[in-house]
Amino acid sequence: MSVLNIPDTMAGVLLTGHGGLEQLEYREDLPVPRPLAGQVLIKVGASAINNTDINTRIGWYSRSVSSGTDAAGGAGLEAASVEDAAWSGSAFQFPRIQGLDCCGTIVAVGEGVDPGRVGERVLVRPMHEPSATSAPFELITFGSDYDGAFAEYAVAPAREVFPVQSSLTDEQLASFPCAYSTAESMLERADVKAGDRVLVTGASGGVGSAAVQLAKRRGAEVVAVCSESKGDTVLALGADTLVPRGQSVLDALGENSVQVVVDLVGRPDWPELLDVLQRGGRYVVSGAIAGPVVELDLRTLYLKNLTFYGSTWQPRYVFEQLVQYIERGEVKPQVARVYPLSEIRTAQQDFVGKTMPGKLVLTVPRR
Repeated sequence: MSVLNIPDTMAGVLLTGHGGLEQLEYREDLPVPRPLAGQVLIKVGASAINNTDINTRIGWYSRSVSSGTDAAGGAGLEAASVEDAAWSGSAFQFPRIQGLDCCGTIVAVGEGVDPGRVGERVLVRPMHEPSATSAPFELITFGSDYDGAFAEYAVAPAREVFPVQSSLTDEQLASFPCAYSTAESMLERADVKAGDRVLVTGASGGVGSAAVQLAKRRGAEVVAVCSESKGDTVLALGADTLVPRGQSVLDALGENSVQVVVDLVGRPDWPELLDVLQRGGRYVVSGAIAGPVVELDLRTLYLKNLTFYGSTWQPRYVFEQLVQYIERGEVKPQVARVYPLSEIRTAQQDFVGKTMPGKLVLTVPRR
C-alpha cells in the first residue's frame, strides 16, 4: 500500500441502527480505513443527502412498510422488520458510515493499483459490480453495503473511482453521482430519445431535476410535476410544461399524451400515470417516496401494450457518460444548501421537509 501522511483517526457519521435522527452519531475518533488490494483511499471533499439514506435509517425498505417516506417524518417506522430493512431485502449491517455521493482526492492506493493515481480528483460510482466479472444486475452500493462518504476518508474499488476534470467545486460535483446516474440510467432503460414527450414526477428533487436536464439533453419534451413554489427553478432547468403537485396529471395533460413516464414518487393517484401514457408507452420507476404500494389494473397494462421498467442497477457506461457530460458542461449542479458534516441531522430534517429544490450537500472537515 502506498500511503502519504494519512492520520489514524477521522471525523465521520455512524448510523447505529434503524430509527430517528438519534441513530446518526457524529464522531471524531473513527479509524481511518486502509485500502486493500485493488482499492484506493479517498480524502473526501464533499458528499450529499439522498433518499436512500433516509429510507435505510427509518427502515422503509422492509416489506412490512406500505407508507411513503414522508409519512415517517424522519423518524423510525415501528412496523419495519429488521430482517429485510436493507434495500437488498436482507438485514442491514450496523454500524455503517453512509454516503453514496463522493467527490474527493485519492491519497493512497492498495496493492495492484497504479501509484500514479494518487492526487487524482475523483467521483465514486455509487452502485457498482461486486467484481469485474459480475453478472448484470449484481451490485454493491457504496455507503450501504460498505462504508461510504459521510467521513473524512473512504475506500472504494479503484475500478469504480473515476477521475474528473472540472472547475466545479467539490460541493457541486458531489451533487452529481447518485442523482444523475440514477436519472440517466432511467432514461436509458426507457430508451428516451429526441421527440419523446416525457413526464417526470418529483421534478424538483435531486433525481427529478437531473432527469429534467438529461431528458432535455436528449431532445425530449419535458412535462414536470412539482410544487408551484419550485416551478421557476424547474423551468430554468429546461422543463417545457409544469403540472403543479396535487393537480391531476390526467386533467392537465389528457389521455394518451406522453410517450414516457419517469416516476420517483408513487402516489395514491398512480393509475393516472398510465392513463396519460400513449399506447406502447414506457414507464420507468426508481423511487416511491409518496407510497410504494399502488393499484394496477392489468387491463391498462396489456391493452395499451405498455412496458414497465424498474431501475436500480446501472451499466458501467452510464457513469462513464455522466462524467463526460460534467466535463463538457452539459449538466448543471443543483445545490440548494451546504451543511458541515457535523450538522447531518439538520440536513436530513430539511431533506425530509422537501422545502428546497435540488441537492443538500455535506462538506467534510479539512483537518
